[in-house]
Parts: sequence; C-alpha cells; structure tokens
Amino acid sequence: MDVAETEATGGTALSDEQVAARVLHGETALFEIIMRRYNQRLYRAARAIVRDEAEAEDIVQEAYVRAFAHLEQFAGEAAFGTWLTRIAVHEALARVRRSGRFVPLGRGEIGDGNMAGLQSAADVERAAANRELRRYLETAIDALPDAFRVVFMLPRVEEMSTAETAAVLGIPEETVKTRLHRAQGALRKSIERAAGEAARSAFAFGAARCDRVVRAVLARVQH
Repeated sequence: MDVAETEATGGTALSDEQVAARVLHGETALFEIIMRRYNQRLYRAARAIVRDEAEAEDIVQEAYVRAFAHLEQFAGEAAFGTWLTRIAVHEALARVRRSGRFVPLGRGEIGDGNMAGLQSAADVERAAANRELRRYLETAIDALPDAFRVVFMLPRVEEMSTAETAAVLGIPEETVKTRLHRAQGALRKSIERAAGEAARSAFAFGAARCDRVVRAVLARVQH
C-alpha cells in the first residue's frame, strides 16, 4: 500500500469506489490515492498514443482533473480504473486529432513530404528496435549450451546447410536438426522473457514524475 494511502486510511485498503465516494463527500485529499494507483497506467496509455513524455504527463494531469470534476458521473458500469483510463485515452486521441499528426488513409503518396518524414522516423525506430533485438539475441545465444550454440550459429548465422554443419562437427545430420530445433526453442523463450521484462519497465512513471502530477492536480482541484 502506498504511504499516502496508509496515512489516509489507517492502513486499510479502500476500493477505488470507496475512495471516490469519500472524495465526493469532501475528502478531496484522498484523490491522491487514486492518482498514485493509476499514474503508471495512464501515463503508458497516453505515451503510447502521443509518443511524447511531456505531453503524456500533461494528459495524465488533465485526465485526473476531468475525472475529479465528473466523479459523480462514474456509474460503475465498468471498473473505475477502466473509466479513468478511458478519459486519458480520449484526451490523448483528441490532441492527436487536433494536431493533425495522423495521416488519413489515402493521403501520402510516394514522394509526398509527409510520407517521407514518416518513413524516415520509421527507419530510425526500426534501426533502434533492431539494435535492441540484436543485443537480446547475442545474450541469448551466449547462454546456450556449447553444443547447441555452435549448431545454431553455423546454419542460422553462417547459412551452412545441415549436412555441412554435420560434416564440420562430425555428428549425424539428424543430431544437427534436433539440436538446432531445441536451440531455436530455447532462444525464442529467452528473447520473449527478456522482452517481457523490458516491457514491464518501459515508459516507467518514476517517483519524481508521480509526485509532480499529484501536486499539480491537487493544486487545481482543491480550492
């Protein structure tokens, strides 16, 4: 439980709905509990849409202010967190539409300036993604058992046939195929695990940013 929530509730975990009800009855400071519960989710949702950290943070603040102003409209038809996230997503999408950052389908023929810019940005992102993938792959290959590692490297990296690989290593071709299959399975699991761990820490909403958003929102809603 967050420190702010512990202090506000005496150590008893309140549901989102209970917090919202108490906020509506005048305990506006408890809105901090909601913010600290959902800062990470809202930030990641907004960041995924606008792809800009500062704007995503601003969207999070705006979403909280709107949620606070319309708290009585929460009908309980969906989970409170879903309702809150939807507000942030709608705000993010509205900003993207207003800025014209989405190129409608049908526009941007080859040679169009906008398309060239998008292609350039995509190339940069693709290169970065490839570098990250290569790092994961190199680490995963290094972690393979010796016999599996070489069996993977020769056919998959050096593009040797399984027959050539078998001849080089002095083992049956069927053994090469079996080890290659197992090596690829191990690599797939290793890379998926590494990517999953990296994804969980992606676009982190750190303590400083969390505190900043909380202070800014409370300053706007507590008059």
